[in-house]
Amino acid sequence: MARAKVKKDWVKIAPPSAKIERIEAYFSGHGYEPHRHDTYAIGRTLSGVQSFNYRGSKQHSLPGHTMVLHPDEIHDGEAGTLEGFQYRMIYIEPALIQKILGGRPLPFIVGGITTDPRLFSATEPLLTAVDESFELLEEDDALYDLAQTLATVGGQHFHKRTFDYKAAEIARQYIHSAFSQNITLEELSMISGRDRWSLSRDFRALFGTSPYRYVTMRRLEYCRRRMVTGLSLADVAIESGFSDQSHMTRQFIKTLGISPGRWLKIVNKGS
Repeated sequence: MARAKVKKDWVKIAPPSAKIERIEAYFSGHGYEPHRHDTYAIGRTLSGVQSFNYRGSKQHSLPGHTMVLHPDEIHDGEAGTLEGFQYRMIYIEPALIQKILGGRPLPFIVGGITTDPRLFSATEPLLTAVDESFELLEEDDALYDLAQTLATVGGQHFHKRTFDYKAAEIARQYIHSAFSQNITLEELSMISGRDRWSLSRDFRALFGTSPYRYVTMRRLEYCRRRMVTGLSLADVAIESGFSDQSHMTRQFIKTLGISPGRWLKIVNKGS
């Protein structure tokens, strides 16, 4: 009796964008180990059942549901049925949401999945096939609508508190320019003009993660760009600011849920 053909896992990455990262992927079973991003991960399941652990409970996304995973929240990913699952996802930096919302604490969607038609509609223009491109103004309009819809649907009531958005943004920009160096909180404090503990608090509230995690994510973002050029993992690690390849690998798995080698393999299959 012939065996049923098992579909291969794959990931397709959209052409680079200055604003967001977009992927489309298929996994036949287990997808990702527990990991976390410092971006919003906003997506839609196209087929199958997309199951994941998120904030202490098991979630199941069906076709038509909108997933909104908050920055720095641990989650994993696997197929909820034997069919496997296919999905599209966009990754948006909290800093971009902040530029639209003007320094308010980040919106949060309880449970990480919503059937709210407003968010379905707001994400539709950005969750297109990865081989489709946007005009710059089209992308900006879609991002503005999405940020405002997130604030409406997932807005929270906070105690009144003053955040120094300017100081936090100065620190964030400095991290982008020097992520491969050994950056300290004291250094960020001096550059931003904000005492370090207030800066750390504001950074977390405004950008969804700690300064150290933000540095690590910029290093891993750079790693992925360099890995696809064929540079050795050891050289990529040093160039990115990690102490060695094993240090990079630990952070890669912790952050993305898969090893650098497996990531390269499934990305190459999708290209």
